[in-house]
Amino acid sequence: MSDRVSDHVVVALDVGGTGMKCALVRPDGVVVRTERHPTDAARGPAAVVGTILDVAGGLADKARADGLTPIAVGIAVPGVVDEARGVAVWSANVGFRDVPLRDLTVARLGLPTALGHDVRVGGLAEARLGAGRGTGHVLFVAIGTGIASAHVVAGTAAVGAHGAAGEIGHILVRPDGPRCGCGRPGCLEAVASAAAIGRRYAELAGGTADAPVTAAEVAERAAAGEPLASQVWQEAIEALADGLASGQALFDVATIVLGGGLAQAGDRLLAPLRAALHERMTFHREPQLVAAALGDEAGCLGAALLALDAMGVRDHQEKR
Repeated sequence: MSDRVSDHVVVALDVGGTGMKCALVRPDGVVVRTERHPTDAARGPAAVVGTILDVAGGLADKARADGLTPIAVGIAVPGVVDEARGVAVWSANVGFRDVPLRDLTVARLGLPTALGHDVRVGGLAEARLGAGRGTGHVLFVAIGTGIASAHVVAGTAAVGAHGAAGEIGHILVRPDGPRCGCGRPGCLEAVASAAAIGRRYAELAGGTADAPVTAAEVAERAAAGEPLASQVWQEAIEALADGLASGQALFDVATIVLGGGLAQAGDRLLAPLRAALHERMTFHREPQLVAAALGDEAGCLGAALLALDAMGVRDHQEKR
């Protein structure tokens, strides 16, 4: 192995139900190569694991061909992840149940490997390299099909006793609200996720909507003054503010970073959400509310950070 730290890279994979975002990341956080590969989860978990190992091995080989030295592997997956054991406990998107992905990767590549939860590693990257950098206490909230979060303190994301920390999407915000996928009515993600916003608009529009409307389109229509869209958007803002106020009461963070698809609405989301959150603050210190800065690189960057941390390499935070 090369002694030149400038040659060192981490093989990083962010595995989703549809695709894998993959990268070679230097210890200072600079991405030197990116790739995308289909996950094809419909083939079954064993085939997905095979693809992960093939892609990781291929990236390591490409790094060596370019004169770089792969020193570790970081993998992010959705669902419930036991980071201490390196096991993907459960993931509906990918079909994993108790997959010892870390040990399988070590056996295949011969490199130290860390396995993390996709939202937690995204939060890790945003806290250390992105929108939350330098603030110490960060709550990263990803709002997409569902809603999940990561609480990052001094550059480390809380995992929880059972690997399930950060499920802010299942805070009860509307006891009489729509039933969540988890089975309980009124969860935050059943009211304010991107998927929930589209469903709510369709429900209120009845047969008047020509086609399914996305949350982004609801935001655009609300900004244009359409009453129905404005109602649905405001309902989502109020529910998000309730959820974030609960998060702030629990964690007292300096910064809340919003990521995921809904955050792409920019000030259409942030401006009214800041105002609604401000109204809910009593004795609590109001957090800074900002949009995520790293885009879809966050998962790979966070997976790399997790792997470097596991190796005791922690001089790579101040990249940007």
